[in-house]
Order: sequence, then structure tokens, then C-alpha cells
Amino acid sequence: MHDIRAIRENPDAFEQALNRRGLHGLTSQILSLDSARRARISAAETAQAEQNRASKEVGAAKAKGDEAEFERLRALVAEKKADIARTQSEATDLDAQLRDLLLGIPNLPLESVPEGRDEEDNVELRRWGSPRALDFAPVEHFEIAGVRPGMDFETGAKLSGSRFVVLKGGVARIHRALAQFMLDLHIDRHGLQETWTPVLVLEEMMLGTGQLPKFGEDSYKTREGYWLIPTSEVTLTNTVNGDLLDQSSLPRRMVAHSQCFRSEAGSAGRDTTGMLRQHQFEKVEMVSITDADSGLAEHDRMTRCAEAVLEALELPYRTIVLCTGDMGAGARITHDLEVWLPGQDRYREISSVSYCGDYQARRMNARYRPEGGGKPEFVHTLNGSGLAVGRTLIAVLENGQQADGSVELPAALHPYLGGATCLTAEGLLA
Repeated sequence: MHDIRAIRENPDAFEQALNRRGLHGLTSQILSLDSARRARISAAETAQAEQNRASKEVGAAKAKGDEAEFERLRALVAEKKADIARTQSEATDLDAQLRDLLLGIPNLPLESVPEGRDEEDNVELRRWGSPRALDFAPVEHFEIAGVRPGMDFETGAKLSGSRFVVLKGGVARIHRALAQFMLDLHIDRHGLQETWTPVLVLEEMMLGTGQLPKFGEDSYKTREGYWLIPTSEVTLTNTVNGDLLDQSSLPRRMVAHSQCFRSEAGSAGRDTTGMLRQHQFEKVEMVSITDADSGLAEHDRMTRCAEAVLEALELPYRTIVLCTGDMGAGARITHDLEVWLPGQDRYREISSVSYCGDYQARRMNARYRPEGGGKPEFVHTLNGSGLAVGRTLIAVLENGQQADGSVELPAALHPYLGGATCLTAEGLLA
């Protein structure tokens, strides 16, 4: 959410930043609503003062026996009371319109973010590792012989419909091992605090991190009014909702492994085969809460945490910075990690790491007391996948596939698999 005072003070800068997002004319609409709202508030205050003054004079007129003046003043008091109710109601309505407008406007991109319309305009920052040279034609994860017995889309569809899967045997154990490995790496090496949170949240929590009101169709809502989280970014970030923290307690660095749920409303026809885009999936999510001066450094640190997972699993990847047209609504800057998938012969997103500034904190009213004293400031928030477990499973299977249909597994996973080093062509761990 944006600060209306900052927009009033520098409307041109706000409009220019929105223009980089491809949005035009919103600043004038915001200021028009704000001006009308403030005018109604001022009118209500003026009417209140006039009512108070007339109320005092009513008694004096009654005491003097001036019946005509008494009736005039009494009518004036009633008129001003009606004016106050009307203008306050109008101000409340305009305030709600302004809040709804501000809630739907995306965050302002940093000046360093490249301008562009879509993913074609994203900028690569670096690469790590090289795709393995293969003497056979690689296939996608669900086509690998050793994977087919343990990745059952037919039963998933029978149980729940399209874009669900049942994992079994060795594949299910590799999936579980990946999540455990990621958690241990982030906790032991990166110093993140393991956190377990609910997957059902109140609507206020979805508002706090920006999933609502604009992107509600991408998530699931229960009949009781709870929302299923699309990622534990929602719960981890909202742990400070409404709080006033001490700056000395920052940064707060958290990590959680959770089930995630997305309706994928805007992805019709995309990635309909395999596990790449599911309605229910697992993620290891990182969230940091920082002060106003530490956000960008924390963004680089968090990006390295995600990259470290891929490097430990020996998966080639590239890191890109998203352009203004491809960046999520809540972010000021986003780094995407794209892992190499030989079955698709391309890099695919496996993590997004975003710095949100105080955009989410304003929605949550989450602040901190500066150590040197002074007025409380809004915290800055960051979130990032560390990593998406299902997509990491895909990458491990495709990059480790062998000509005979077996899969060699990265050494980092061996201790989590009882010493097994491969998935055989029959789908067994060995």
C-alpha cells in the first residue's frame, strides 16, 4: 500500500514510477479522490463548529425570551447536524474508495529495475554450472522410466481432478528428502529460524501481503471464510502484523516448509503435463523482516541462500532480474532463479526472491522503534522460495537421468535417503 502523503508531496515521481509499470493516469485519480475526501472532512469540521456555536446561542436566546431567535438557532443546529452527518458519510465513502484504489496499485519499482513488458525483457545477472552433455535424447521428468511408477497423475486426477499428482515409493521419498535438506541447509548454514504455520488464514492476512483484493481468483477460499495460503509468505510475513518491534530485534529471518494452494486461474493451457504447475504443492519459503536501511543487502543475501540450494544439489541455474512488466505486484525488485531442465531444453523458474520495501508493512501496520529514538517506522519485508520442492524434484530427476531410465541422485541427498545414490529404472532407491 502507498503513503497518500508521499503521493501528495511528489505526484510526478509517483506517476513516473507507475508509468514504468505500464500504468497511466492513476495519480490524478488518487489525488482527485483525496482532495474530495479532505474537502468533505473540512466541511464536516466547519459544520461542527457552527453547530457548537449555535448550540451555545440557543440557551442565551431562550433566557432573553427571544422566541424568534430561539427557533432560528434551533433550526440552524438541526441543519448543521444534518450537514455533519451527510459530509461525514460522504468522507467515509470517499475514504473507502481511496483505500480500495491504493490497495490495488502495485509497488513502485526501484530505479535499477530494467524497464520492459514481459519475460523477454528480463536481464540475466549470472549463471552457475553447465548443462551436462548427454549421449542420448533427454526426456521430461514424467517420461523417465524410473519415475513413472512413482508419479501417478491418473490417480491424482481421480481423487481431485486435473493438476494433482500422487507420489509413491522412491519418488515420494526423494520429494520428502528435498524438503528436509532445504530446511537443514537454511537453518544450519544460513541462520534462518524454522517456523511452522497454519495453511488456513483470515482474509486480513491475505490483504496484508497483497494477495487481496486484486488477486483473489488465484487462491482458494473456504465456505467458512478462511483462505488457503498460496505460499507461507502470507503467514510468515504476517507474524508481525500490527506489531511495534524494537530495531534491535531485526532482522528476523524465518523459513517454513508448507503445503501451498493456487487455483492457477491465469495459467489456462500452460504446463498442463507433469508436475510443473499444480494446484497443491510444497515449498520451503524464506521471509525476512528488516529495518528501512537493510532491505537491499538482505535481498542479495536471500538470493544467495536460494542459489546455495541449487549449487549443493549440483543443478545448473541462472539468476535474472525481472523487468518492470514481469515483476509481481508487491515487489520493488525481484531476482528469479531458473534451473536447467534438459527434458525441456530450457531454464525454468524455481525461485523468486523479492524485496517489497514498506509496501506490505503499510498494509499490515507493522512498525519498529529506531534505536536512536524518534518516530516509529514501517518495517521492510522480503520473501523468497528456498526452493519450490516439486520443481526441485523435477530438476533433480531430469538432470540426473541416465540412458537406461535410471536417475543418479546428488550427493547432498544421499544421507537423507538411507545412503541410496540412485533411482533405478524400476523406480526403486538403490
